[in-house]
Amino acid sequence: MDPATERRVLGLLGLGIRARNVVVGVEQVRMAARRGDLALAIVAPDASPNSRKKLVPLLTAKRIPLREGPAAEALGALVGRETTAAIGVTDRALAKGVTKLFDDELKVEELNR
Repeated sequence: MDPATERRVLGLLGLGIRARNVVVGVEQVRMAARRGDLALAIVAPDASPNSRKKLVPLLTAKRIPLREGPAAEALGALVGRETTAAIGVTDRALAKGVTKLFDDELKVEELNR
């Protein structure tokens, strides 16, 4: 993820945190997914295999979009922790905005190939 996109994604997630439209941590993301409250999950690329094993099958089964985002340290700094493996977005509009940022970056990467 390029630094500009990462900064924009973290900015949107920060707004979501302040508005209480974001859940933090693997267990909170799993609980929100089970309740049907989750619109998007963002997993750190350096998340542990155990964390991924807990999240990915559940998110796939529930058909919740999953994106690999900023590093665990960057996600953690956003929420006042040392590291965080996953963040879930519960607000549909915010999830759409974050997803658009990820998709726009993919398009740019494809053009640069």
